[in-house]
Amino acid sequence: MDILKLNNILKQSPYLTKQNLALALDKEGENLNYWIKKLTKEKRLISLKKGFYTSSYYLDLISQEPKNREVYFEYLANILRFPSYVSLEYVLSNSGLLPESAFAITSITVKTSRVYKSEVGTFIYRNIKDALFSDYGSKDFNGKKVKIASPAKALFDFLYLKKFIPLVKAREYLLREGRINWDVLSTEDKTEFIKLVELSGSGKMRLIVTLLKKEKIL
Repeated sequence: MDILKLNNILKQSPYLTKQNLALALDKEGENLNYWIKKLTKEKRLISLKKGFYTSSYYLDLISQEPKNREVYFEYLANILRFPSYVSLEYVLSNSGLLPESAFAITSITVKTSRVYKSEVGTFIYRNIKDALFSDYGSKDFNGKKVKIASPAKALFDFLYLKKFIPLVKAREYLLREGRINWDVLSTEDKTEFIKLVELSGSGKMRLIVTLLKKEKIL
């Protein structure tokens, strides 16, 4: 095995699958499993989920710029469960709509909901119907697109998935209990949010818009 070649691959690859490692290590079967376990034990490889890894080398390099590290993790969130886009509490926290810092990177997917916990962090995925898996934006990570919701889209996803039982409890949550910083929303954000609600056809979300308009929030 060419150690120098392997180290170069680990330093240059934002993520590695088991298939990638089979080629890099020139190993297969139990021999491949042995080397993956060895590299993981040595902390050169970091497991993100079964058969999916990053390397400590790449992580150290990307962590030299905190902003790059943040976008890198958002990129990983897109890849770990595909298709998906970053949304919900993570975006709401980063935009100031929620006062608390997000403890995980939260995403929307059309697949079943999942949680992946690893040494580098926690990635949470919530399921939404196909028709609402849209209207997200993107940012750049080393020439690759990272799919991420705007604050308005993240707010829509968050409230759409929030269960209010009975629905009259929505007012208490929206105005007090949820601690949502409505002042953060720009005029453009409000317009986008209302448009997303109209396109969704959701009766629950229309009631929320009516309530927020009554309170002069929208």
